[in-house]
Amino acid sequence: MARAELDKQPTDVRRMFDAVARRYDVTNDVLSLGQDRRWRRSVIAAVDPQPGERVLDLAAGTGTSSQPFADRGARVVPCDFSLGMLQVGKQARPHLPFTAGDGTRLPFADDTFDAVTISFGLRNIVDPLAGLTELRRVTRPGGRLVVCEFSHPTWAPFRTVYLEYLMKALPAISRAVSSSPDAYVYLAESIRAWPDQERLAAMIAKAGWTRPEWQNLSGGIVALHRATC
Repeated sequence: MARAELDKQPTDVRRMFDAVARRYDVTNDVLSLGQDRRWRRSVIAAVDPQPGERVLDLAAGTGTSSQPFADRGARVVPCDFSLGMLQVGKQARPHLPFTAGDGTRLPFADDTFDAVTISFGLRNIVDPLAGLTELRRVTRPGGRLVVCEFSHPTWAPFRTVYLEYLMKALPAISRAVSSSPDAYVYLAESIRAWPDQERLAAMIAKAGWTRPEWQNLSGGIVALHRATC
C-alpha cells in the first residue's frame, strides 16, 4: 500500500477499499468508539433532505451513510469508485441505486442534485479540489454541499493524544477487527496529512462554492463543512 501523500494513486486506493469492504462498517464502529453514528446524524441534520429531493452521497461505500437520506424521503444516489464496496452495499441494501463513479469525473449531468455530500472520502480522492469542483458541477444553483471529514483537534494536548492513537492504537485495533488491517495504516496517515478546518474551507471556496463554514465535532476530530452552490 502506498503511503499517504496527497498524490495518492487511485488504483491503490481503490484496491485498498475493495479489500476492507467486507468488514468496513464494523471496523469503523469499533475504531471510532461508536461516534461514527453520531457523525452521520450530524450530516443528515446539516443536509436537511426534503422528500423528493435528489441527493448525491459520494464515497458512499456500502450505503450506510445513504440509507438515512432514503428514510427521509429523498432520492439518494450512493456513488463510490470501489466496486467491492458497492457489491457489499447492494447485497445489504438492494433498493438503493448504487452507482460506480470517480470523484473527479462523476457520471452525472450538470445541475442534477439538490444536495451533495461526502463523508470521510474527500481526502481519498486523487485531487480533492477537482472533486469539490466536480461536485459543484452536478449541483443545481442554490443547492448545498456538506463535507464530513476527519480534521485537526482544536485543543493542543488532546491533539497529541489523538495522533498517538492514530499512528499506534488504530492499526493495532484494526488487526483484530478488519478484513485488511494494513489499509488502516494508510488511513491513519491520510488523516494526519489532511488540511485543517480553515484550509479545507479555503479549498471549498476555491472550487467555486459560496459561504463555506464549518462545525467541529468531537473536539475537532471531525469537521462538518457546509457551502452553497
